Amino acid sequence: MKGMVLAAGQGTRVRPLTYATPKPMLSLLGKPILEHIIGFLKKSGISEIAINTSHLSEQIESYFRDGSRHGVSLLFSFEGWKDGDVLVGQALGSAGGLRRVQDRYGFFDSTFVVMCGDALIDLDLSKALAFHKEHGALATIITKEVPKEEVFRYGVVVTDTDGRVVSFQEKPKVEEAKSTMVNTGIYIFEPEIFNHIPAKGVYDIGGQLLPSLIEKGQGFYAITIPFDWIDVGSVSDFWRATQAGLRGELPSVTPPGEEVRPGIWLSPGAQIDFDSCDIKGPVFLGSGSIVYSGATIEGPTYIGSQVEICKGAVVKNSFIDDYCTIGSG
Repeated sequence: MKGMVLAAGQGTRVRPLTYATPKPMLSLLGKPILEHIIGFLKKSGISEIAINTSHLSEQIESYFRDGSRHGVSLLFSFEGWKDGDVLVGQALGSAGGLRRVQDRYGFFDSTFVVMCGDALIDLDLSKALAFHKEHGALATIITKEVPKEEVFRYGVVVTDTDGRVVSFQEKPKVEEAKSTMVNTGIYIFEPEIFNHIPAKGVYDIGGQLLPSLIEKGQGFYAITIPFDWIDVGSVSDFWRATQAGLRGELPSVTPPGEEVRPGIWLSPGAQIDFDSCDIKGPVFLGSGSIVYSGATIEGPTYIGSQVEICKGAVVKNSFIDDYCTIGSG
């Protein structure tokens, strides 16, 4: 079985972090979000993966290359054009990106899985695939219940007793939402789905494709499975995911390096003067970073690579990116 990760968005809700870094490449505990997703797909038995790119695509492609370092085979599909030596991104929408991969490479030849490139999940995909096959579905989405006040961020799903989707609202107002079950951005499709995606132009899965399947009476189903899911769609989401990883609340995400004391992880070359510093975990210190005498660090705190926490500095509940200096006092 094959899969695709949607990674062509500009990540506007995660600015300013995404001005210089594409959202799928944001580092979560020392590893890009996209690398966590690829690891999940590999664990689920999906080793042939297409990834569409647009915004700052070079960073994604140069990091992963053909995927062999990660035990998978990767196909990249850039959306945009080249102006001299500069790549100019122009995303085609999530469904449009799927269609481009299929038209250009004929990649999808059987049931396939599609995921957004901005979420951390720990899910047994086999249950969803079995449901998809049993119902003879053209499309199946995996849903999860969220608090009522958060529904405006997602696609809201209503199903009948058999799991067939009867209503889909893309990011409705809270007072207009018909349920609290939302689309997690994990889809299972049959290749026939391309009969419902225009050959040209920008086309979106949530905003256009899924509502059209309901309107046409196609086999569109949803399944709700309890699983860990953290959407990293905003700056606050990114920080919440980092905190959860540091606290050990995400089984698939653990701090790199060595846990030298309970809740304190050091990467190679990281230095802390434990005798004179007050350190309360969970704390991660990246490679080559130094915490000088008299400093106080209170977790959850992530400190990147080549960082200096100077004498007497106080860092609490913080994310410090690479190459930063926190001055004395």
